[in-house]
Amino acid sequence: MSVSVEELKKTIKTSVAGNADLLISTSHDIHEHPELSFQEKRSAKVLGQIAADHGFAVSYGKYGIDTSFEAVYGTGAFRVVVCAEYDSLPNIGHACGHNIICTAAMGAAFALKEVADTLGLTVVLLGTPAEEHGGGKAIMLDNGAWDDATISVMVHGTPALMDTSCSAVRMNAVSRFNVTFTGRGSHAAARPEFGINAGDAATLSLVAIGLLRQQTLDGVRMNAFIAHGGDETNIIPESTLVKTEVRTFDLDLMREMRQKMYNCFEGAAIATGCTWSREEAEPLYEDTVQYPALADAWDENLRATGREVRADAYRPLGSTDMGNVCHYLPAIHPTIAVLGHEGQTHTAKFAEDAMTPEADQSILDAAYALAGSVVDVAADDAERARLLDAQAARPGYAEFNAARPSL
Repeated sequence: MSVSVEELKKTIKTSVAGNADLLISTSHDIHEHPELSFQEKRSAKVLGQIAADHGFAVSYGKYGIDTSFEAVYGTGAFRVVVCAEYDSLPNIGHACGHNIICTAAMGAAFALKEVADTLGLTVVLLGTPAEEHGGGKAIMLDNGAWDDATISVMVHGTPALMDTSCSAVRMNAVSRFNVTFTGRGSHAAARPEFGINAGDAATLSLVAIGLLRQQTLDGVRMNAFIAHGGDETNIIPESTLVKTEVRTFDLDLMREMRQKMYNCFEGAAIATGCTWSREEAEPLYEDTVQYPALADAWDENLRATGREVRADAYRPLGSTDMGNVCHYLPAIHPTIAVLGHEGQTHTAKFAEDAMTPEADQSILDAAYALAGSVVDVAADDAERARLLDAQAARPGYAEFNAARPSL
């Protein structure tokens, strides 16, 4: 390689700075027009059009989701997929800061475009809808979105006073399923003895789960609520619906905890004489696995922006469908702090924080750190060879997933 890594990083720094106004204004635009999971038509078009204006070949409705897009530049063997999320939350808009995510991803992709020919890259800016609910990346994985990728990167905004080392950022696996209890309806006053109360079964199941929490490992999260418990006080409910989720550190523990929750529902059904059934509410979100070389490179590149990066352990955060990607190929999902703001994600306060000058700066710093991390691994001959060899040996996702134990 005739150009040094230092020169390549000067190039990406210049790119991020040159696109700063565009990235920030786009973040504000996405923030001001929030769209829920699988409804992000405007956001996908806005981001895709900007990518097209910057020389990327853009296509929409990719890999099984209408509101996805794929923007591609270059033909190099080292294929980098930069993920952009842009869905919002009901009633509170971009309270998870996906306006930061998608524009940091765009800035990183534009910066990598400038060094793609030198490093032999194919740069893919991939619009991945429905992270909040629906498992967009899980669907896109099933449809081959990462089958030809060498690595994949993205970043998530977070409230904090300083940044945390990428290797210390953990996201739990989450499984969401719905349980229906079926009993026998009756008049609650005239013929209560005739009824089989599905509402009682739902109530007992939540009590059992509450007691089960006392005997679980720290970090396991079990949540459930009765979404439909009946219609009137004088009607013994024939059917009730309980919406449920469980979060764990890894998939082995997930299998164990799901079975324990099933036992709570089974016991409640037996106690009340009801039957019960369950169905998956959305695809499983797997736990995150940070690829060490990329994670270390992220830390160093983030420090190069002037930020302080702490190495202490991080408590597990929520969950993300990027975890599914991390289990398939080398990837990272670090966080970028909206410095000085402590409004928690998924609150109206963080939605406000995601439009502050500190949030704007996080976009630029994250874009540089993502692009710099890719440069570090792609320009390292030994690491590049390892990654390309791993890509060549990796089966397509369908074959890879079929070989794993199921839940």
